[in-house]
This record gives sequence, C-alpha cells and structure tokens, in this order.
Amino acid sequence: MSTTTQDRPKPKRKVHDSFIPELVYFEPASLDYPKGRQIMDWVKSLNIPYRMTTSHNRIMNLPGETELEQYKIAKRTLVVGIRKTLKFDTSKPSAEYAIPIATGCMGHCHYCYLQTTLGAKPYIRVYVNMDDILGAAKGYIDERIPEITRFEAACTSDPVGLEPITGSLKELITFMADQEYGRLRFVTKFHYVDSLLDIKHNGHTRIRFSVNAKYVIKNFEPATSPFEERIEAAAKIARAGYPLGFIIAPIIWHEGWQDGYAELLSSLAAALPKDASRNLTFELIQHRFTKTAKNVIEKRYPRTKLEMDIEQRKYKWGRWGQGKYVYPDEQAQALRMFISERIFEHFEDAKIEYFT
Repeated sequence: MSTTTQDRPKPKRKVHDSFIPELVYFEPASLDYPKGRQIMDWVKSLNIPYRMTTSHNRIMNLPGETELEQYKIAKRTLVVGIRKTLKFDTSKPSAEYAIPIATGCMGHCHYCYLQTTLGAKPYIRVYVNMDDILGAAKGYIDERIPEITRFEAACTSDPVGLEPITGSLKELITFMADQEYGRLRFVTKFHYVDSLLDIKHNGHTRIRFSVNAKYVIKNFEPATSPFEERIEAAAKIARAGYPLGFIIAPIIWHEGWQDGYAELLSSLAAALPKDASRNLTFELIQHRFTKTAKNVIEKRYPRTKLEMDIEQRKYKWGRWGQGKYVYPDEQAQALRMFISERIFEHFEDAKIEYFT
C-alpha cells in the first residue's frame, strides 16, 4: 500500500453540510471508471488528502495513536473501490436482497449494529463499478419473475449521506424505475435528497427515514441530520411521489418516553402532505444489543448514556443461533401498543410492517 499522502489543508465544513472526508483512499482500478475519476476530481477540488491502496478491504495505516483515535479517524475516511463480490446477501424482513453500493457510515449512532458488523473496518467504502452491480441485480430480478424482487440499499451504510459524493442512488433509482419486477428500498438519517426529487422512479423505490424521540436523537445519534431536516426531506420525498416510510428505531425506554414518541408522531403529521398516509409504512424496532456490541460500544463511546443492563433485559434467540438482549415482554408490549396507537391516530391509512 502506498503511504504517500498529498499534503493539503483540511477542508472547512459546517456542522450540517454534507459529509466531507478528511482522508480518501483509492484503489488504482477505481480510476478506470467514470465515477472513480469524478470522485478524484472532487477530492482534488477540495484539497482533501488522498492515498492509493491495493484493496478497499485492507486499510492498515490509518492515523491515530490509540484504538479510539483510529476509530474516530476511520469514520471520517472514505475508500473508493470496486465491488468484486456480486453475490448479494439476503435482507429479511425488509427485502429479498441487500444491494451493495456502499459500506460504512459517517454517523456516530451509539447503538448501531455496524459497530460489530464492520468490526475493525469502520471506514466508509463506496463502489464505482455500478454497471456490474446493476447487472447482478437484473440477474436476481429475472430469476424470480413473476415474483417482485425487493432490494435494500442501506443494510451496511447510509447511502443518502454519501449521495452528494457518489450519485449512486440516483443511478439505482433510475435503473429500478424500468424494472417491472424490481423494487428498491433504503433508509436514512440524512436529508440530502434534492438530487432525487426530479428523476424518474415510477413508484418503484420506497424511501424511509429513521426517526426517533428527541431524547434518542440528542443523546445517541451524533453526526446525523437533525430531526427537523429529516422530516423536511421526508415531505419533499412525499411530494415527489415516492412511496414513503419511517423506521422508528431503536425504540428506547427512557424517562418521558410516552411524551417523546407522541411528540414524534404529531410532528410527522404536521410536516407531511395530507395525503401521505395512503401509502405510508412504519417499521418499529425496539432497542437490542449483544454482549459483543455492549463491549464495543462502551469502548468507543465511554460516556454513553445508552442503557445496556443485561439484568434488566430479556434474552431473545435469533435465527442463526445468536441471541440479543431486548426489553422484557411487558415493556415491549407497552412500547408497541402506545406507538402503534399514536401512528393510527395521525395516519389512519398507514401500515405497520412489523414490530421486533
């Protein structure tokens, strides 16, 4: 791996500007693709330091003297590469397959499952060989005809946070608009949707926003868009004719939780167009964690207020023989019932896809 860095001043940014990395790595072959060259031009125009790397999976020499310091720098590091593995993972319950256009996220959500899923590779990767990825998606669609095949684009990333850099979602939405048997879904905590508003989508892409009580956003979701900007973006998406959805996750039992989630749903109702509930979905996910995640989170966010008391939780076995700690049945049922009632109070035609 080359360690030659272009010595340039770091770009200045405002708190809620779109993501600008402090360091970028390129696989040499990524520059053979138009998107790779476009990102390189953007990097140079902003004087962002960059390096070359032999593989987007092997970034070994990140700056930082401690593990925590390296983690924080990794979350501000972009790696531009080629997606070689075109066998898509399954993505139940929201879709049949995960479509890989990016990996990693610039957000610092304390509870995020990517803390353990990405392990020692928390840096952000984007893939420039979109024709290969779209070709693989077309293959999955064709083999399931006449069934509809749904793809989730946000299993291991928040692609909206990266869209000002890559434009990959715009390509993906336009591609899926022409697929009679293909549908796209993704979820975001960011508001950078303006480039998606005037493109052809044919209603084949459902855009969902991750929302929560103000207590949760304030304490556990640093480096994401504020709630007000998320719901403003959601209203834009609704007016652009996209199918819209919300994920309330993780639902956290905290002091004043009833007021917090009631305010959340009333704020959504006030912001959205009046007819938004006709094709509106909600996904409800209670807070859960594993022992491994607990250890990682406490190391990376040592002052977190996130409650992870194993003694106060129920152990729930997963499909693959691995369990997670969730709320006891009585608390989980109280959360589900209260939030469901508030949803239908404001959005009588909405659909709750699941509570888990």
